[in-house]
Amino acid sequence: MPVFDFQLECPVHDSFRVRQVTGMFDLAPEHVGRASIRADLPGPDEPWTIGIIVGPSGSGKTSVAKHAFPEAYGKQTHPWPENAALVDGFPQRSIREITSALTAVGLSSPPAWLRPYSCLSRGEQFRADLARTLMENDSLAVVDEFTSVVDRTVAKIGSAAVSRAIRQRRLAKRLVAVSCHYDILEWLEPDWVLDMATGQLARGRLRRPRIQLDIVRCHHSAWRLFRKHHYLSSTMSTACECYLATYHGEPVAFCALMAAAGRKGRWRISRLVVLPDYQGIGIGTKLADSLAADYTAKRRGVNLTTSHPAMIAALRHSPRWKAVRVQANGYGVQSGHRSGRIPYYAPSISQGRPVVTFQFTDDARQGAISQESMP
Repeated sequence: MPVFDFQLECPVHDSFRVRQVTGMFDLAPEHVGRASIRADLPGPDEPWTIGIIVGPSGSGKTSVAKHAFPEAYGKQTHPWPENAALVDGFPQRSIREITSALTAVGLSSPPAWLRPYSCLSRGEQFRADLARTLMENDSLAVVDEFTSVVDRTVAKIGSAAVSRAIRQRRLAKRLVAVSCHYDILEWLEPDWVLDMATGQLARGRLRRPRIQLDIVRCHHSAWRLFRKHHYLSSTMSTACECYLATYHGEPVAFCALMAAAGRKGRWRISRLVVLPDYQGIGIGTKLADSLAADYTAKRRGVNLTTSHPAMIAALRHSPRWKAVRVQANGYGVQSGHRSGRIPYYAPSISQGRPVVTFQFTDDARQGAISQESMP
C-alpha cells in the first residue's frame, strides 16, 4: 500500500501589514506557509474500482490527489463549445459513444443533448462534465470538487448513477472522487475512503440507502410537471390512466397507460418520464415494472413501445420484458426477438430511429402498487 508523505510550502511575502499580523499573534512566517501531509492509499494493483478522498476545506484533499494520481489529475478536458449542442462537445467520439456515456451518468434526455452546455441546469452540467471526464481518461479519472456545485439531492442521485454505470461496466473506468461532502459516501458506494479530517483510510464498500417510491393514481394535470422532459412529445391523451411516483414526498416520475386500440384486455405505457435530477438509477424501469405487474395481475396485459436507447437497453436486459416487435431505422419490421438479442441501432437523421415494442411477461408480483422499493 503506497504511503504519500510530503511537505506543502507557500511563501509568505514580507510587508508592513504582514509584520503587523505576525506581531499581533506571535506568528512565525516560516511556519505559516508550511504543512506536512501523510496519506495511505490503495495501490494501483489492488482490486478497487471507486475511491474517494473526503475532508473539510484546507485539509489537503487536492494535494493528495495530485501527488497520488499526477497523470490522471493533470489531464484537463477542453472547454465546452459556446455555440454548439452538448453532443458536439465530444469531437473525437461517435454519437453512439456520446449518448451511451451521457445516459450512463443519468443525463438521458435527448432535448438536453441538443442544448449548449451553458443552457443546461447545474445538475445537467455536473453529469455532462462527469461523462466527458470518464470518456477522456483511459483507465483512471480523478474528479476534484465532486458534487460541490449542485444541490444535495442531485449530488446523491448523481453519485449513485455514476457508481452504477462504472460497476456495470458501461463506463469501464476507475474513479477517484475528491469532495468536501460526506453525505454522498453511501450513494457513491466507494471501495475505499480516505478521510483527511482524521487521516484514516477505510476499506470496504458502503451500502447505498434503499430508495422507497410511493406510487399513486393521479390526475392528468400532473403531466404538466413532466411534459417538457419527455423525449418525443409534450402532449398526452386524456384517455390515459396516470400514476405519480414520489420520493420523500417529492414527485420524481410519471407514467401513463391507455387501452390499446382494437386489442381487448391489452394496455400500453404511453408516457414514462423521470425528472432529470433523478435519472440514472433505474427509477423509470422500476415504475414500469411495478405498474405492469399490477395490471397483469388484473388480467390486463401491458406493452411498452420506445425508441429511447436507454429504455431499450434496460428492457432488453430485463427478464420481465420480451421484445415482440422491432422496427429498425424507420422501416422493416422484425418480430419475435428475445429481449437479450436486440442489437444497438445508432440513430440517423436520414434513416429515422429504431422502435422496439416490449411485452411484460412476469406476473409473479401481484397486489398493491402503493410502494416500490429499490435496492
